[in-house]
Amino acid sequence: MTTFAIDNDNIITAYLAREAIPEGQARFSTEKELAKLAANWPVERLVEIWNNFAGVPPFGDLKPVKKFTDRKTAVARIWRAIQALTPTPAPQFAAHPSSNAAPKKAKASEKATQPKDVREGSKKAIVLELLRRPEGATLADIMAATGWMAHSVRGFISGALGKKMGLAVESIKTPEGPRAYRLKAQ
Repeated sequence: MTTFAIDNDNIITAYLAREAIPEGQARFSTEKELAKLAANWPVERLVEIWNNFAGVPPFGDLKPVKKFTDRKTAVARIWRAIQALTPTPAPQFAAHPSSNAAPKKAKASEKATQPKDVREGSKKAIVLELLRRPEGATLADIMAATGWMAHSVRGFISGALGKKMGLAVESIKTPEGPRAYRLKAQ
């Protein structure tokens, strides 16, 4: 049976029954379990989850929405959409469970990388501004600016920026010692 997990960035990943799901992610295997989870979420989160799918392979035919008729409709539509996520069996040589994540979202279309898609003053905008500096930003810089923990910053860089927006982020060693991250020149 496929188990789905959703993280704080609203990224849904499909896992095979025997695969380990990272800590801190809400899990569900049925539409009913998803509905139970979603009962405590603001409706805006459901819209955001749906709009994360819209136009992205394998969900290319889905259109963004501004709102849903009701929570039940939102859950049903999201459940139908995530059925396109098919987990791939873990290779025997994999070193980390997250390397076996299902093909949740391919790199987004170019329109997702446009600045107009980033709300001014949002944490995403703050992080992008830090990463655009020539010297980049250290993990501590980003943590201080956002209030996030280290693992959340790394996940954001990998998931939201790398996978979702298709941005290339490079890691560089600074003369002071700590590693810094910056956007690669396109």
